[in-house]
Amino acid sequence: MPEYKAPQRDIRFVMNELLDSEGLYQSLPGCEEATSDLLDAIVAEGAKFCEEQLAPINQSGDEEGCHWSEAGVTTPAGFKDAYKQYVENGWPALSAPTEFGGQGMPGLMGIILNELAGSANWSWGMYPGLSLGAVRTVLEHGSDEQRQTWLGKLVSGEWTGTMCLTEAQCGSDLSLLRTRAEPNADGSYSVTGTKIFISAGEHDMADNIVHIVLARLPDAPEGSKGISLFIVPKFLVNEDGGVGERNPVYCASIEKKMGIKASATCVMNFDGAKGFLIGPPNKGLACMFTFMNVARLGTAVQGLAHGELSYQGALAYARERLAMRSITGPKNPDGPADPIIVHPDVRRMLLTQKAFAEGSRAFLYYLAQLSDVERFADAERAGAATDLMALLTPIAKAFITETGFESANLGVQIFGGHGFIREWGMEQIVRDARIAMLYEGTTGIQAMDLIGRKVLGSGGKLLLGFTARIQEFCTQHSDDNAAEFIKPLQAYCDEWAELTTKIGEAAMDNPDEAGAAAVDYLMYSGYVTLAYFWAQMAVLAQHKLAGNGAEREFYEAKLHTARFYFERLLPRTLAHKESMLSGSDNLMEMDEALFAF
Repeated sequence: MPEYKAPQRDIRFVMNELLDSEGLYQSLPGCEEATSDLLDAIVAEGAKFCEEQLAPINQSGDEEGCHWSEAGVTTPAGFKDAYKQYVENGWPALSAPTEFGGQGMPGLMGIILNELAGSANWSWGMYPGLSLGAVRTVLEHGSDEQRQTWLGKLVSGEWTGTMCLTEAQCGSDLSLLRTRAEPNADGSYSVTGTKIFISAGEHDMADNIVHIVLARLPDAPEGSKGISLFIVPKFLVNEDGGVGERNPVYCASIEKKMGIKASATCVMNFDGAKGFLIGPPNKGLACMFTFMNVARLGTAVQGLAHGELSYQGALAYARERLAMRSITGPKNPDGPADPIIVHPDVRRMLLTQKAFAEGSRAFLYYLAQLSDVERFADAERAGAATDLMALLTPIAKAFITETGFESANLGVQIFGGHGFIREWGMEQIVRDARIAMLYEGTTGIQAMDLIGRKVLGSGGKLLLGFTARIQEFCTQHSDDNAAEFIKPLQAYCDEWAELTTKIGEAAMDNPDEAGAAAVDYLMYSGYVTLAYFWAQMAVLAQHKLAGNGAEREFYEAKLHTARFYFERLLPRTLAHKESMLSGSDNLMEMDEALFAF
């Protein structure tokens, strides 16, 4: 397994220089303490914890996996101790509200900690990972009593949270769910049903597990309009706030999976378990979107995390591995061969990994800032941030996980045959990364959400809100020495709008046209979005280099990587453009019987 080293310099570059976090948070009420010095110190401490405590048990956790018995699930060696230290250090409370025991730091810091922990050990990070969504859901939709009952222990990390949506007969189509909730005389509900694919549904790391569960009331309408949301804890809570009697919710089994083997993916049986309604009856899906949006960004971080870890391993190997001579002459004349980093194709793969990881980091940290604006700013700024989040979240979730998986595979390729061998750890990264394109909505579902609900559904308003920002940036820097980035970005921004119009017009005559174009449209959108962030980083690097300041190599690397992205990766949009404009006939005209073999 690669020795993970947190990319603190790049994190600080994005956080402080590119996105000016201190300037933003000084303008948001309640965030004024988030100075650059404090944010840097938090990153440094988080990096130390993840490097020293989580990374060393990543591969061993994969080898051991979780253990199921009727008594419960036990996690691999070292996981429970690491979680205990995580809680003692106060990490779960980092970006939670102070009124419930949190530290009140911006949500950006939660995303950064998620990246650090996920890169070091994604399986471990899934145990506390969903608690943030549970906290946000109870905070926004729970009653005052529910907030007082549940948030303190969730925020401290003494308890963890889960998201219970999926059932055997319904994956992403939640209108088909069957779990039911019968009202009790005391105002609670008896929840009965089976949920599958529940991450961290059962484990031995926390004193209680708080399940956020979708279920139907007896008089609920059919379909998605008849779903309600409930808090269903593993243990009920006593009057003093402590853990009480066992609730009848049990883990029937854990899945045998391709990857993330140290994370317990559970089948959960609710056998008349006591639950508590969150939000209005039959409005549970709308409430659950709060949780799902948090989880979608968390999953996007997984793409970044696995891309970063694979890049680190591949780069170290490419510098050390000797094979063949450079075609332009020996670069290691005293050795038997040259290090493989001198070969153009190896550099192509390394630069692809680097460009996707660093571009994705900028994209995700920007989204985290938008989430903070949404929470803390005035109504006008918050509304604009909400619109941007609505458009960009499905792009981030799908595009970053797709490119993160590509990067993980490139890491194996750079290692050659050694990458296929377990001891190096590169194949584990591929296995762990594969799930990210599936859970919290597949790439296809994110694509349909983007083109159907967010772009065409808003009449293009949400897209125009973002492309206007890109246009403003291009205009602002049109006179800079950055034409190689600004001119193509401007052209792609214009083309994005044109393609949207063409697909929208075609979909008015045949709705299948939107579905047929959706994934290519999303990937095109992702490449252009990342180009926007790489153009910003390139302009910033040029200004730093012009000032003859320190760290010239760092900024030169930024400029070179930006150039690689624009010349080598951004042209992939041409294939996506041709594919999305080819129409739905090449997909839909073939009779189903012809698929037979």
